[in-house]
Amino acid sequence: MSRIVHFVHQSADGFIEGPNGEFDWPTMGPELSAYSRSLSESADAFLYGRVVWEMMSSFWPKAEEHSTDEHDLAFAPLWREAPKVVVSRTLTAADWNTRVVSDVAELSALDQELVLFGGSELAASLTEHDLVDEYQIFVHPVVLGGGKPVFKDPGKRFDLRLAESRVFDSNVVLLRYQR
Repeated sequence: MSRIVHFVHQSADGFIEGPNGEFDWPTMGPELSAYSRSLSESADAFLYGRVVWEMMSSFWPKAEEHSTDEHDLAFAPLWREAPKVVVSRTLTAADWNTRVVSDVAELSALDQELVLFGGSELAASLTEHDLVDEYQIFVHPVVLGGGKPVFKDPGKRFDLRLAESRVFDSNVVLLRYQR
């Protein structure tokens, strides 16, 4: 059975995007960047919903042409080489070492450690089906005043156990919860 870790950046007021879809606010300092890279390297595959996949696949294949940020330059080759899984009812194929599945139930059979990067709709579906084992929520020091919430109607109430809290780069707080 697969193990799924949900890795997500959120604002202090609980949003993963601003009111107009903005995602220019997460701060990736050296400590958070190193932690993110370590988590990415330990995963068997990266997990995305279609919307986040389209955003990621439009940037990371040619990140060096668009960015000079140290985090981006270090992560881009890792992203290109890593196996990826996209859950989508509309996408049938994807490039960059990517497998497409049409239903979250198919993830259990993969027997891999999957890291879900963002994506409130897929996260809600995985949560509803009791498939997320760990939530790694990175709270950034910004109030967006609206947007897309980190937990988009998970379909039920559930309890979590705090496994770790930690501060990165003196301003981003990790809340690591397990089910």
